[in-house]
Amino acid sequence: MSNRRHTGEELIEDLAKALDIPAERYASADRSYKSVCAWLERPGSRFEHVHIDAYTQGSFRLGTAIRPLSGEEDYDLDIVCEFSVAKTSLTQKQLHDHLGHELRLYAERHGMKPPEGWRRCWTLNYADTAQFHMDVLPAVPDAQRQRLLREARSLSLAFVEKSVGITDSEHDNYRVRSDDWPVSNPNGYAEWFYERMRPVFETRRRAMMLAEAKADVAQIPAFRVKTPLQSAIQILKRHRDVRFSEDSGGRPTSIVVSTLAAHAYQQETTISGALLSILTRMDQFVIRRGDDYWIANPSDPRENFADMWRDEPERKDAFYDWLETARTDFRQAAEQDSVDGFIERLAPRMGRRLVEAAASSRRPPAPRTALAGFVGRTMQRILDAPHRKPVTWPTLTRGNARIASATYQRRGFRPSAFSNDDAALPKGADLRFVAQTDVPRPYRVFWQIVNTGTEATRARGLRGGFEEATVSSGTLTRQEGTSYSGNHSIECFIVKDGYCVARSGPFIVNIA
Repeated sequence: MSNRRHTGEELIEDLAKALDIPAERYASADRSYKSVCAWLERPGSRFEHVHIDAYTQGSFRLGTAIRPLSGEEDYDLDIVCEFSVAKTSLTQKQLHDHLGHELRLYAERHGMKPPEGWRRCWTLNYADTAQFHMDVLPAVPDAQRQRLLREARSLSLAFVEKSVGITDSEHDNYRVRSDDWPVSNPNGYAEWFYERMRPVFETRRRAMMLAEAKADVAQIPAFRVKTPLQSAIQILKRHRDVRFSEDSGGRPTSIVVSTLAAHAYQQETTISGALLSILTRMDQFVIRRGDDYWIANPSDPRENFADMWRDEPERKDAFYDWLETARTDFRQAAEQDSVDGFIERLAPRMGRRLVEAAASSRRPPAPRTALAGFVGRTMQRILDAPHRKPVTWPTLTRGNARIASATYQRRGFRPSAFSNDDAALPKGADLRFVAQTDVPRPYRVFWQIVNTGTEATRARGLRGGFEEATVSSGTLTRQEGTSYSGNHSIECFIVKDGYCVARSGPFIVNIA
């Protein structure tokens, strides 16, 4: 017997490599923010006599940055400039304005566009060829006050010494001198995150040190070390990005995904093992507190990363819906023993181009002649629709199903038959589909309607789930309408004893 890993598991490893950004991107980010810090500390600067601790936060700090979804998008580089000044020595607005003044001079000196000021930070836009922008957040030390606030509520003091006060133009004290500033803790969060993967991280870093004959692990920059936790988060973020690419409403935030994944990680040494384990366990770390859902900031237990879920419950629903879809997608992908099967499982919510590129080392790209015609292109668009839910029932074929007839009827006219992927139908018509199956009753019938196009997107009518129908007198019918222009599909599923025993295949409906 062979102990060779499954093809699907191997391809998940390849997928992570295809998503990762080049090491030179991290090195470029490191040089860029150090350049800004040096400028702020130069003679003549408003911060000339102030010690500045500049550091990255967000995905670059955590090692979870991914290539942009579109080749034209920028990388987001988030920087904190922590100024060693007392909060009561100036207002939030003064600190924010002083930083803006110096960044304008920096941009002018380097031939860049003027920085953009925002509620909390300033954005430096680099040249198009650099393909990234830098958000610079001004901050001041705030450990003493945060310790007192936590002690008063008997809360954990973990990472409290790394707390900082930040500027926020919507804060009540923005224009007045006060000890009460908005609080953040990016250094504390990063320390917690790295603790969650410390054993694997240190093992890999030491192995790189020995392989490269370095004298000390410190000579191996942290950004060069990649753990299965970081790779799993990168994969989950891309899956989320594609899933919500057509409708961003309720899109889970990166901090929610990263925090729950880090909680769920159990030092797995393979990416596929980490990914599947994280997906199985991550929702266990969403805590219920009465009517509230709580995902505590590990570096500040007073902050709830799910605070918007109460007032916007669609965000909670979107998170759980995405999680269930991701579980199905990656479980099925890991089970595949063929490259083509792996691609088809993940292309809808990872992007066909990315998945095919990741798989290219296993086999050359298949010829695309089957998609040369309109029918093929339309079917591929339907199959790759990110909102088209994967089949969760196990498959056990026991018969056949097909859509035997399809008719449309406009008010005042007779019904007319049309075929799969026929010419475009007019809007405002009623549709009737009749399916047939040779599966003996009893069974359950589900229909999956997938809409595409800008009209359905704007109306939030993309659908894509499974809708159970009542079977009466053995007739399998479905009534729909032609509401949105675009290419759409309908498919009938026969489910018996918990198995999908027959399915009709997508029937394409084009609407003018």
